[in-house]
This record gives sequence, structure tokens and C-alpha cells, in this order.
Amino acid sequence: MAKKTISMRKDSQEDSVAVIEEAQVTKAENEAAPAEKNAPAPESKVKAAETFGSAMKRGVILENPVLRLVLGTCPTLATTTAASNAIGMGIAATLVLICSNTVISLLRNIIPDKVRIPAYITIIASFVSIVQMLVKAFAPALDESLGIYLPLIVVNCIILGRAEMYASKHAPALSALDGLAMGVGFTTALLCMGTIREILGAGSIFGAKLPILSSQPVLFFSLAPGGFFVFGLLIAAANKLSKKNNLPVRNGCGDCPAAATCSLSGKGGCK
Repeated sequence: MAKKTISMRKDSQEDSVAVIEEAQVTKAENEAAPAEKNAPAPESKVKAAETFGSAMKRGVILENPVLRLVLGTCPTLATTTAASNAIGMGIAATLVLICSNTVISLLRNIIPDKVRIPAYITIIASFVSIVQMLVKAFAPALDESLGIYLPLIVVNCIILGRAEMYASKHAPALSALDGLAMGVGFTTALLCMGTIREILGAGSIFGAKLPILSSQPVLFFSLAPGGFFVFGLLIAAANKLSKKNNLPVRNGCGDCPAAATCSLSGKGGCK
């Protein structure tokens, strides 16, 4: 009888412990329910936002293709006599960057390594032809202003460099985002140059005459020397900004995005 009584007491104690544990679990679940409602956004959305922000920061500031990497200088100097021309060239290059990066990323496992550069140029040329036809159809004045520099987007080092260094190694979504970021950085640099040169060289902004400067414009800024002068000032400003924000200084070709298309790659790099 004593043994039965002891076993019954043990069973009742175990049952009470189980009930208490179940009640604690239920209470914890009830407390966690409202916390889940107020929980922050999913980690994937946060990462996506961070990826977009970091890509735009890289394209516009850290690795600006014109002011930091000094790529695409020919169209930069030639098409920035007016702000409208600068925007037109920037948008055209951005569209080609996004489309070519996406297609090259999709085909990165199919294109043979030995013929990748000709394949990239063919893809880029296809999109440049499409953009050129669209500009001729809907903006003939812009097409006339840009002239030969619109089809020369095919051999723009920025586009070929991003195809080789980024699009061929990353997923299509990230490659398209990289093209957008680099295109925005390219357009921003062109717009800054075009605005300064048009205001000082023509006394106007987007074709609208300015009261004082239009009567006595400084023609120097409309010519090639003025373009080089403004270009140098913007590069100096970008370097000053990079030092102020403690941005990394590149030494050699190891981490340079333009290494694939640079003639100095493997020869010690830029000094």
C-alpha cells in the first residue's frame, strides 16, 4: 500500500509539472504574438534595400565611372556643351548598361570564355542600335546634337568594363542594378559638366537664356579646353570628397573595376 501511495503521488506531481509547463508555453506564445505584428521588415527586404543603396552609392560616389575611374572621357568631353545633350547621352548609356548587363548575366554560363569579349560587344551593339533608332524616331534634335557619339556607345569602356567585371559573374537582378547605378553615376557627372559649361559658355541653361550671362558668355567653356578645365575641376572635387569621407584609395589593378579593359593592367597599374 505504501508503494502504491508513493507511485500515485509521483504521477500526480508529474502531471502537475506538465500542466505548469504547458501553461508557460501558452503564455509565451501569447506574448510573442503581438511582438510578431510589430516586428521589423523581413531580413530579405532589408538586404534588398541595403543592396540598392550600396549599389547607388558605389555608382555615383565611390566608383563614379567618370570622376573616380576616369572612363568614358571621350563622350564626356564631347557631349557636355549643353545640359540637355548631357542628359540625353547619360540616359542612352544607362539603358544600354541595364539591358546589356542583364542579357550578359543570363548568358554568362553559355558564352565560351575564349569568345566572351566579341560576344559582349555584339550584345552591346544590338542594344545601342535599338536605342539609336528610338532616339532618331522620337528625339531627332538630340540625335543630331549627339552625332557620332551615340553609336560610339558600343565601345564605351564603362559598358564593356561592367560586362566583364560584374555582369559575367553575378545574377541578372544584381547586374541590372549595377547597370542602373553606373548609368546614374555617368549621367550625374555629365549633367554637372554640361550645366557648368552651358551656363558659363552660352549664358543659358537647358536652352533658356540667363539675364546677365547671356549677353557676355565665356566662349572658352564651350570649346575643348574649357571642357578639360571643368573636367579637371570636377575630378579634383571628387578626390577631395573621397579624402573627406575616408574612401579607399586604389593601389594597383587588383581591385579596380576597369582592370579588364585597361592597357596598364599587369604592368604595375596607374601610379
